[in-house]
Amino acid sequence: MKAQFAFVLSCLACLMTFAQDGLPEDYLSKEFHKGRREALRKNMPDNSVAVFFANPVRNRANDVEYIYHQDPNFYYLTGYKEPHAVLVIFSDNQTDINGNTYNERLYVQERNARAEQWTGRRLGVEGAIERLGFENAFVGRDFLNSGIDFTTFDNVMYFSFKDDYRDTRNSADLYDLIQSFKSQIKLINNYTIENKTEDIEVDANANVEAESVKRDTRTLSRLMAGLREIKTPEELVLLKKAVRISAMGQREIMKAMHPGMSETEVQGVHEYIYKKYGSEYEGYPSIVGAGNNGCVLHYIENNKMKVENDLVLMDLGAEYHGYTADVTRTIPANGKFSKEQKLIYDIVYEAQEAGIAATVIGNYMQSPDAAARQVVYKGLIDLGIAKDDTDARQYFPHGTSHHIGLDVHDPGLYGMLEANMVITVEPGIYIPEGSDCDPKWYGIAVRIEDDILITENGPVNLSAEAPRTSRDIEKLMKEKSVLGQLKLPKLD
Repeated sequence: MKAQFAFVLSCLACLMTFAQDGLPEDYLSKEFHKGRREALRKNMPDNSVAVFFANPVRNRANDVEYIYHQDPNFYYLTGYKEPHAVLVIFSDNQTDINGNTYNERLYVQERNARAEQWTGRRLGVEGAIERLGFENAFVGRDFLNSGIDFTTFDNVMYFSFKDDYRDTRNSADLYDLIQSFKSQIKLINNYTIENKTEDIEVDANANVEAESVKRDTRTLSRLMAGLREIKTPEELVLLKKAVRISAMGQREIMKAMHPGMSETEVQGVHEYIYKKYGSEYEGYPSIVGAGNNGCVLHYIENNKMKVENDLVLMDLGAEYHGYTADVTRTIPANGKFSKEQKLIYDIVYEAQEAGIAATVIGNYMQSPDAAARQVVYKGLIDLGIAKDDTDARQYFPHGTSHHIGLDVHDPGLYGMLEANMVITVEPGIYIPEGSDCDPKWYGIAVRIEDDILITENGPVNLSAEAPRTSRDIEKLMKEKSVLGQLKLPKLD
């Protein structure tokens, strides 16, 4: 009976292996991830250790989980896409009990044929070694008794815990891994004192002498931001594809748009185009706001049944192999800008042109904002919508630029612009109903957002395939859409 059971498990494992055939071949290479770990190690303080945890599995409802998405820093350094894992990177070589040297360790989910039948094949230790290129990979439960003496390091670096993980029946889940780490670095009662380096007192009932553990939750954020704000050639290939996919979505909806569409249908067209090009996910919740809904900066309900003759603000981005675009277009649902809509739109376009022109090496991250804001403020004052710059600010309440990459708001140091940064330039004007201006402007919301690559030869607009001028938008909206041929039966 045991032999038969072992045979079944073996067959299941083979089935899971077979199910992985036919995957894309343009993921980041294991050499890329190794290179990023080496780059981090070079920047780490002497005699320090950095500890990274995988993202938690998040519950959607009852026994249904959200699709798992790896923590971007963890993926950047490992390529590992599964939960319940730990990465430990040492600034200096360590020696194990057998005399072998190492400077990193990866702890991953254990292979489990029964679990894999339900949720898919796991890499396991063998996969982490073969496919991810780690020499020192272990199962997660090995971290519970890792033998790492964190008191011997001058800096123990990690990101502050959000405590948004659950304790499951798995004896080496993320909950157990984090609890073990907290115990190893002498964190008591799960309490973290942010941005401080000091000794931690041990519970008096424990009857154990406290050890000095220098905990650091600030340095690691700065180090990772410094790495991730400059994109490597390998990263740019994927990021450019994500941006182009997003631009194609904007083009197709321009041709398909009509006043009878719902905001949800507009969203669906974009996301369908993403899937057709092989994008796995959206980089963030899609924003489709018609009319006054566009004045809500992060409007994601997208439930207006008809966009009618309003402007439709569409802020969406495809995620391709982890890298996300961030592209916004605002178009007239009926294909033609009204006089008021065009006046506001053209101010935002000119502001964006000024912002893009400022995205050059040697300028600062705030430079595009300053340039765009000057144009917007003057335009609003000239139209009589605002009395002065202070009054105008309420109609342009957000910043103009942020980094993109593995996060839609990618980490960065937000200093001087350098080659191979990719940032957004996204000025906007939003005039909600009831604003202190002529009611003819009510409900007009315009944002134009493009993804700009900083180069030695000036800015490159990676999302330029999606029309930006009011004239080019109206021209494209006259073209017929292939999606217009899709006819579904009515449901009573």
